[in-house]
Amino acid sequence: MISNFVLITALLISLITDIKKRKILNIVTIPAILFGFIYYTTYQGLEGFLFSGKGFLLGLSLLLIPYLLGGMGAGDVKLMAAIGALMGTSFVLYSFVYIALIGGLISVVLIMKKNGIKNSLRLYFFQIIFLRGNFGTILINKDKSSSISFPYGVAIVAGTLCTFVWGSFL
Repeated sequence: MISNFVLITALLISLITDIKKRKILNIVTIPAILFGFIYYTTYQGLEGFLFSGKGFLLGLSLLLIPYLLGGMGAGDVKLMAAIGALMGTSFVLYSFVYIALIGGLISVVLIMKKNGIKNSLRLYFFQIIFLRGNFGTILINKDKSSSISFPYGVAIVAGTLCTFVWGSFL
């Protein structure tokens, strides 16, 4: 299917640019979104437009709150919207679950790499035991030098490819 080819092409370009420049380019995501709308509308009419539109809106909304909170870039949000516009709601939802799991795993590995496994586990259990309420958030250091970030496009691409390979997990 041509929409699969367009999506895989957009994912691979986005992966490369996100790793190299920490950016997912509009020149990749916007045409992919438009292609999804035009392709499905052309071949399925109003039903195709709604298929693509619902996927677009779901993909957009899944990462909108993390973006608004400053946790990720707009390119990540637009890439998820492109996945939705090209593949529909169920595909983007399954992809999102894989993406969240892979992103969480990458985060845990990076935290343990930065802080060491022993210190990471000690801090984790300390927070669980002693800092359960709001008081704990006051004590945790929130400066930018201690933060860890990675190009989330890696998790988006990996999670979407997992959905291609394994499909739904139910």
